[in-house]
Amino acid sequence: MLNWKEYSFSKFVTINPSVNLEANKEYSFVEMKDLEDGKKYCSPKIKKTKGGGAKFQNYDTLFARITPCLENGKICQVRNLENNLGFGSTEFYVFRGKENISDTDFVYYLSRWEDVRAHAEINLDGTSGRQRVPKACFDDLKLNLPLITEQKIIANILSSLDNKIDLLTDQNKTLEAIAETLFRQWFVENSNDNWEEGVVSDLAIHYKKSIHPNKNSDVSYWHYSIPSFDNGKNPIKELGSEIQSNKYEIPENSILFSKLNPHKDKRIWLLQDEVKENSICSTELQVVKPKDEKYLYFLYGWLSYRGNYNEIASGVGGTSGSHQRIDPSTIFTFPCPKVDEECIIEYNNSIKPIFNKQLLNQQQIKTLAQLRDNLLPQLMSGEVRVKVEDSL
Repeated sequence: MLNWKEYSFSKFVTINPSVNLEANKEYSFVEMKDLEDGKKYCSPKIKKTKGGGAKFQNYDTLFARITPCLENGKICQVRNLENNLGFGSTEFYVFRGKENISDTDFVYYLSRWEDVRAHAEINLDGTSGRQRVPKACFDDLKLNLPLITEQKIIANILSSLDNKIDLLTDQNKTLEAIAETLFRQWFVENSNDNWEEGVVSDLAIHYKKSIHPNKNSDVSYWHYSIPSFDNGKNPIKELGSEIQSNKYEIPENSILFSKLNPHKDKRIWLLQDEVKENSICSTELQVVKPKDEKYLYFLYGWLSYRGNYNEIASGVGGTSGSHQRIDPSTIFTFPCPKVDEECIIEYNNSIKPIFNKQLLNQQQIKTLAQLRDNLLPQLMSGEVRVKVEDSL
């Protein structure tokens, strides 16, 4: 391709650049769980005193080198580091652009390109379950790549999509906070002493229709799993032949509540009319189906309200470790007031536009992400070229 040049990945990208951190000083710390597939940026949530691990600065790319994190797409650009410096998991490679050779933003998108990820995955080395990508394998990865001017244009095109996704994601978080505030005002701060005491099962059923996808191998299912919740609440479309374990059917206008580690990760999923035919979920997610649709938003607010959620989650059992669960009955026997119908209807009228806007934003995020994911390999391979002179 005209003006493109062949490089080895390790000659094009600075891998694990030198970053100086002072001893006995606290810095922003990025954990593996801070990285999410499909999201360009990750940010630290905690600080730690300088120790071992990958060292980096704002806008470096963190690339998971261990299985299954690599396969799960844990590749992000880091930002919001205090004083522009930070460190993190020992299981990160850090990528940065090289002066006059590669643009740092372009390097991020290059590292997400399937050709790079596939090369890393086929070179995984070590014992099963703890395999890692050896740094030396990047010496063998040969790629035809554009000059830095074209790199910046490509990165700007893809970044414009990611920035819009980021904006909509932040807007949805704000809408969620507004919804929580409204719920608290309606049903906590202004609770009515005349409401009868009841439990969640007075208003909802535990929907447990079992589905065996592998018995319908050619049928496409929308799979709502724990990873799909963590990945921006995006169900995955899979053939029945690809799903080996039993699942639950998901009806419209229902709520999914995770029984797995609820005390560690809050996973509660409101599903409105967007539920498609052949939608299923992991049996780790319990389906809360309102007996009447008018209770949907109230039940979601009641179960997700911080104090209520924490009380339900505190009932985890099993051995301590990474997999603890609540008994599903904990959800359905949890105290819940019998709010009068007029109040429920008024609340629905005030809250529904917020949830509808969230849903609209989520659909737009999916469209933008699909456009970005389709465009990225075409731009990286040169199948689609940008006109440098028209873009300056």
